[in-house]
Amino acid sequence: MSKVAVVTDSTAYLPGDLLSKYNITSIPQVLIWGEETFQDGVNILPDEFYKRLGTTKVMPSTSQISPMTMKIVFEKLLGEGYDVCGIFLSSKLSGTIHSATQAVDMLSEAKEKIAIIDSETTAMAMGFQVLTVAQAAQAGTSLLECKKLAETAREHTGVLFVVDTLEFLHRGGRIGGAQRLLGTALNFKPILELKDGRIESLEKVRTKSKAYARVLDILVERIGSQSNIHLATLHANAEADARALLESAASQLKPMETIFTSVSPVIGTHAGPGTVGLAYMAGWK
Repeated sequence: MSKVAVVTDSTAYLPGDLLSKYNITSIPQVLIWGEETFQDGVNILPDEFYKRLGTTKVMPSTSQISPMTMKIVFEKLLGEGYDVCGIFLSSKLSGTIHSATQAVDMLSEAKEKIAIIDSETTAMAMGFQVLTVAQAAQAGTSLLECKKLAETAREHTGVLFVVDTLEFLHRGGRIGGAQRLLGTALNFKPILELKDGRIESLEKVRTKSKAYARVLDILVERIGSQSNIHLATLHANAEADARALLESAASQLKPMETIFTSVSPVIGTHAGPGTVGLAYMAGWK
C-alpha cells in the first residue's frame, strides 16, 4: 500500500509546526499588487500585508494557483512514492480546484494515485479537514479512505466571522451590492459564514463587540452539545479581539484543542482588515 501525502493551499494558513508535524504540503496562492507578484505567506506575510494595505493607493488582487504549479507539486510527491490527497479552497470562491483537476489531467498515467477534494470552505475550517486526513495518512490510511475521511470531516466543520466593512468582499465579487450598501448605510457589523462553499449573511449587529458576542452565542447553539470540539480563531490585523474571542469560546465550549491563526494575505484581500472569526470542527471523530 502506498503512503499518502496531503496537499492544501495557503488560505488554510495552518501553523508551520503542524505542516511539519503531519508532512502537509501547502501551495501558496498568488497575490498581485500593482506590478509585483507575491506568494501568499511566503514572500508576503500578514503583518507586512496589512501595514502596506493601510497606506496603499493601489489595491491588491489575487490569482489562483496555476495548473503547472499544482502539477510540479503532485509530480514531486508521486516521485517520492506517495499517493496524493489534495484538499483545497471552495470552488465557489476560487478556481483552485479547477487548477488541481487540470494538473491531474496532465498526469493521466497517475490519475488513480491522486484524489482532489473541495473543502467547500477556507481558513481553519479547511485546516481541520486537512489535519484530520493528514493524521490518518500518517497512520497508514489508504488514499480511498483518506478521500472518504475528508468528505466526512467536511460535514463537521464550519466558520463564522465578522468583517469590519463589506467593501473588500464586494470589491472582490464575493457578495452582492445590495448587501454591501445595507451594511454600510446602517453601520452594521455583519456576521457571515461559509455555507455550501459560499459566503452567506447570518445576521447584522450594530456594534463589533455585540457581533463577537453573537458569534459565540451562535456557536454555542450550534455545537455546544456536541463532543470532540476543535476551535481556531482567524483574524486580519485584529489579534487582541481574536484572542479574546477564542478565550471566551474555549471557556464555554471546552474544546479538545484551540489554534490561533491569522488570515492569509490572499484571504485578507477579500475579507479586509479587522476581520475576526472562529472556525470549528465538532461532533465527530
